[in-house]
Amino acid sequence: MFGGQGTTFHLDVSPDIQQGTPLVHAYGDDYLQIAAQRYHHGLSIHQGEIVSPWGPEAVHQLAEEHLNHLQAQPPEVLIIGTGRRTTFPNGALMVYLQEIGFGFECMDSRSAARTYNILIGEGRQTSALFFPPNVRR
Repeated sequence: MFGGQGTTFHLDVSPDIQQGTPLVHAYGDDYLQIAAQRYHHGLSIHQGEIVSPWGPEAVHQLAEEHLNHLQAQPPEVLIIGTGRRTTFPNGALMVYLQEIGFGFECMDSRSAARTYNILIGEGRQTSALFFPPNVRR
């Protein structure tokens, strides 16, 4: 707070988050929560739209067709939440992501949820793919 007598200024250094932008509010061993809705299956957040159930059961099954919905308006950053542990898609898919120019990061789903919220808060065009937090492979 700054200001002289009786004058108070509140400074907000974060950009405005567009009303209705989905943010992860909570997570547990078997869910991610966005607003009041809990999701128990894989989900995709892209251009403010949530798709669930989304994707395969395990990260090693992730294929090009699971990413088709991202290509019309590619994100600046793609966060892939891989479940309980950080794992990586198969090598062919990682090469494909690089070839189409997607900047991406893989991390466990809990870390991915926090990272996604931070990037959205910074005003970055971010999409996220989440495997359920309890997926182990």
